[in-house]
Amino acid sequence: MSTALIFSGQGAQSVGMGKDLAEKYPVCAELYAKADDVIGYELSKICFEGPDEDLTKSNHCQPAIFVTSVACAKALESEGTAPDAVPPSPPGLWRASAMAGLSLGEWTALHMAGVLSFEDTVKVLEARGRFMQEACDEQAGGMVSIIGLSREQLDIICTETGVTVANLNSSAQTVLSGTKAGIGKAAALATEAGAKRAIILNVAGAFHSPLMASAGAKLDEMLAGVTFNEPAVPVLSNVKGEPHAGADAIRANMVRQVTDSVLWLSCVEWMQAQGVDRYVECGPGKVLTGLIKRIAKGATLENVNDVASVERALRPA
Repeated sequence: MSTALIFSGQGAQSVGMGKDLAEKYPVCAELYAKADDVIGYELSKICFEGPDEDLTKSNHCQPAIFVTSVACAKALESEGTAPDAVPPSPPGLWRASAMAGLSLGEWTALHMAGVLSFEDTVKVLEARGRFMQEACDEQAGGMVSIIGLSREQLDIICTETGVTVANLNSSAQTVLSGTKAGIGKAAALATEAGAKRAIILNVAGAFHSPLMASAGAKLDEMLAGVTFNEPAVPVLSNVKGEPHAGADAIRANMVRQVTDSVLWLSCVEWMQAQGVDRYVECGPGKVLTGLIKRIAKGATLENVNDVASVERALRPA
């Protein structure tokens, strides 16, 4: 069985996430303590105790989900599975043959594959969250999830409303991003065109769209001082739908990711083509395994987000 580790994106957070992992596994407690030191405030307390309005702030939420997702993977590793071990783990223990994440989750995948240090990733994601919120404040925007329309129908809607494709999540689900007015009109046109559902999302702005250009420019400047290494295992690029080519390409792709479409469907299809048949989502929520269920029929899907789910993942299939 070939396994991919996949990592949660923004919106998956919940107050209390990671608390039992930190209480049981010293390696997880150390991660939260290290993040607190790097970021300069008690991110761990926000994760464990909230309040929710603090956790949902982008500059808190993004590093918080990252640390929790890494804690989930490290809890597996501490139990002997070594998902990111190079060379391969001892016989009988599974390891990841690929890694992927949705939006900020791609940063988690890059860290787990050895591309960025833990400390640098925490700093980048705190800043990325601030930059994106600042872009949201500059120009009001939104996002709408469309279920049940073809790409051709969606392209027509985009042309008529000025919105763009933010996420290609599956063959049935696409998320559009743009101005508030454009998103409202797109939702109405999608319903008229026969969409099963057109859900305006409760988000701060038009993520993964040209309205995030100022955030991308600020991130580009910041990343000039960050060291990127070659990945130890293939990491899927959101903007390419295939593995990153190397350290220099990763830096450029991660800037583009702020404004470009997330090709999640293509990422999963690439992993399928390589024989991946087990997907373990590390981090809060179950969004990614829910999407993969619609794409990779028959694949083994698991979520690791607390002590009980770590133990389930270790049981023989």
